[in-house]
Amino acid sequence: MIIRPAAEGDIPAVAAIYDALHTEEEKGLRVIGWVRGVYPTERTARDALRRGELFVAEEAGRVTAAAVINQRQEEAYRQADWAFPAPDRQVMVLHTLVVAPNCAGRGTGSRMVAFYEEYARSKDCRCLRMDTNARNLSARRLYQSLGFREAGQAPCVFNGIPGVMLVLLEKKL
Repeated sequence: MIIRPAAEGDIPAVAAIYDALHTEEEKGLRVIGWVRGVYPTERTARDALRRGELFVAEEAGRVTAAAVINQRQEEAYRQADWAFPAPDRQVMVLHTLVVAPNCAGRGTGSRMVAFYEEYARSKDCRCLRMDTNARNLSARRLYQSLGFREAGQAPCVFNGIPGVMLVLLEKKL
């Protein structure tokens, strides 16, 4: 597997992963807390690509995962009890980590997080932050197993989805 900055040609594959995850959630096979047509959408991927913040995992020429990595902290992050305070320039944030459902359970998500950590180090960041919906227990377990600490929860409207309780996570590099 290689993890690399996304290209325009990757957008259909990333959007297809979003679609597959929405379908699984609608069927009750997965609990993420996202809403089809609201977040994430193809536009989510296109906007991140335009900003140079979209990264993909590729296996055998096929996109199997994607994430947005930047230094933009959600407004809700102000409500966290951060154990590792840092100036904004030293904080890297992971958003919208997705793994194609047919690739789940093979370590792809963990490898994407490891890439995120190395990317943050390369940008001289000393603190990692991310969030997930409180209902997304599988993501919470993954992040905790990778050394992330839950710094609190914050109610918010998340990317147009009302009534979300965000779990705010952090890790010191």
